[in-house]
Formats: sequence, C-alpha cells, structure tokens
Amino acid sequence: MSKTTFYHSADPIIVRTRSGSKATLPDLCKSVTPACHLNPLLFNGHLQTSWTAVNSTDIPVYYKRKIFTAENDACHGTFAVDFVVDEYQETKERMLLPRTCCFSDEELKELELGSLDDEPMLVALHGLSGGSHEIYIRHVIAPMVNKERGWKACVVNARGCAMSKITSPVLFNARATWDIRQVVKWLRKLYPNRSLFAIGFSLGANILTNYLGEEGSNCILKGAVVCSNPWNLEVSSLALQRSWLGLGVYSKVMASNMKRLFEIHIEEISKNPQIDVDKVRGVRYLHEFDRSALAAIPALRTKGAYPVINEIRVVQCPSWGYPTEGAYYRDASSSDSVLAVRVPLFVLNAEDDPIAAREAIPFEEIKQNPYVVLCASRGGGHIGWFEFGGGRWFAKPDSFAGNWILDKDGRISEPWPD
Repeated sequence: MSKTTFYHSADPIIVRTRSGSKATLPDLCKSVTPACHLNPLLFNGHLQTSWTAVNSTDIPVYYKRKIFTAENDACHGTFAVDFVVDEYQETKERMLLPRTCCFSDEELKELELGSLDDEPMLVALHGLSGGSHEIYIRHVIAPMVNKERGWKACVVNARGCAMSKITSPVLFNARATWDIRQVVKWLRKLYPNRSLFAIGFSLGANILTNYLGEEGSNCILKGAVVCSNPWNLEVSSLALQRSWLGLGVYSKVMASNMKRLFEIHIEEISKNPQIDVDKVRGVRYLHEFDRSALAAIPALRTKGAYPVINEIRVVQCPSWGYPTEGAYYRDASSSDSVLAVRVPLFVLNAEDDPIAAREAIPFEEIKQNPYVVLCASRGGGHIGWFEFGGGRWFAKPDSFAGNWILDKDGRISEPWPD
C-alpha cells in the first residue's frame, strides 16, 4: 500500500456531512479517500507515469462540441468545449475524434436554451497538449455521468488542442484562465440551479488553481479538485533538467508534442511576426522554447504586456510579452494563488511524480489556507496512480470529486456559516 499524508490548515473550514452534521474539510476528505493500493509492478513514479502510454484500457465517453468566441479582447479567438452526451452512432464525416463531433444546429439551439434542472455539473481541464479524449479525463467522468449518479459534465479544451482550430495567433498557457472563466459564467447564466464543480489535471490543475485564486470569494464554483499540479513552474522545470530521464525523456517528449501542435496550427500562429518558425522547429527540449523566445524581447517590451503562459514558451513569450522564461514561470505558477482560494479545494499529488516535482508543492501555503486539503501519496507518478487491472486510484467512483462534495440526497457539502 502506498502511504498517503494529508496537509491542511490547523483551523480548517467546517462543512456539512452526508448526515447533515458538521465536520472539518480535512475529516471529510479523509473519510472518502480510499486506501492507495497501487500496482506493485509499477513500483516507482517513472513506471506509473510511462504506463499511461502503454495502457490499452478504453472507457467510452461520448461528446459533442460547442465553439465559443472569446469575450476577452486581450485574448481574442475561439476555443472548443466538449459536452458529455448520451451514446450516439458515429459517422466518419462528422467525427473530430473518436466519440466526438460537433452539435448540429438544432442541438446547439437546444443547448443554448439552458435548463432549470438542479443536477450537479463537472467542468474538467486537461493536461499539456491533451484534450477531452484523454483516458484520465474519462476515468473520472464516466462513473459520474452514469444514470445512478446523474452528473452533467464538460471539458474545456485548451486552444488548439483536441483537433480544435485556432482563429488567432494565440495558443494556451499556464495561466490561461480566461476561457474557464467564460465557460463557468456561461453555465451559471444558462443553468442557474446547477451546482458547478471543477477538476484539473497537470497544466489544467495549474490553470484551475490560478482561476480559483483570481476569483477568491466571488468564485461561482462550489468546489474543485486538482491532480498532479506542477505548482511552482520554475522549480519543476529545473527539476526536469537535472536528470537524464527528466531531460532526455519527459522534456523531449513534451517538446515534441508541442512542436506537433505548433505544426498543426502553423498557418495561424506564424502570422505573429515575433514567432521564429525555424527556432520552434529546432527545439529539442521544453525549456528551449523559453530560451529561443528571448530574441523577441525588444519588441515585446514596447507592448507593456505581462499576461501568462506554460509549456509552449518559444511561442508563448513572443505571443504574450514575457521578457524571460523565468518571468513567465513565476507569473504563471499557482503556488501563491492557492493562498487566495475561497472554495473547498482537494489537492492530489504523488511524491514520486517526475514532472510535478515534490519540491514544487507549496506545503506551507496550503497549510495557511483553511479551504484547501492536500493528499500526498508516496507513489503514483504523474497522473498515474494505476492499480491492478488498469484502474486509477484517484478516480474510484465512491471517492474524490463526486463523493466529497455531494451527499446521498444530492445536497452540496458547503462551508458552514459562522
């Protein structure tokens, strides 16, 4: 069994339990966290992390896509949100990805009519260069949307991911909170009675934590879960560069994924005069994206821009105006944002995660916030936590996202009023 350790405030918030009584948030989280029995053959973080690439488990989740036009002029363009729907007959001409197609005009009109139903809804954010099709996303969503539990769900795809088109020279970055903010507001307007929750993985966990911190006490969400958050991006980047596996395998693979994404959207991205296409194509490692971008500094400073970014930096620094990759890392990190979170937040990190390094986890900041609980497992790797049979510890149907925030009668576990 992999040991789990909980970190939290000495004076945590009080929440309602299933029975209607009161309990601290840490006690509630502990009560729904199962013992961590990981596959003993995957005995370290590298094996747990790499098993994702070879595991053939399939979990069918069907989506239909709506394209949103960004409301924020500073990050104009479009982005795709995939909504979980009932199973349907797939046709090649309509499919974007397996089990994913766009809403028809009639279906879109129905979606945009909204509803007064009070079913809980989960908004999910994926990891670097991923999308709604990722197996770790489906591991969580599938048991929650079944008829017995009755959740609704959608996945906010990062710009350019999951076969979505970009319509401006802008991809995503590690502090790209504008799209999740727009989606949450849209859901609240059209579905006013639904209790909204969110879950984020890796890059999506960092974005979600930043969003929660930015919203503070005005956050519309009832609660959230973040898994394998890299937290302090500068620390995590340096940790990757220190080892052969970190640099020669993980960093190289992630850079290749980003270059592939860049090539898919090169026609639009290359319209940005600050992007050096040849430099992007010559990158081997993730951090080289940042270093190559420094040639654009003089032009960037004239813009006075200081927005945010993550793992596609040779594109991002020119796009968003960071003077150095260090400035980008520090601005986009969520390790300080966690201090401003004011909704219940359950955090999952593995101490042997080779990508989201243990040294980057803000243990002390988490212990300062009564709304946050961290469960750190000794094993599990990066979004791994594989058990025997291919199951994932973090996504058991009777735990985490669905169980710690909803009681058996559908009432929401909320902070108890003073």
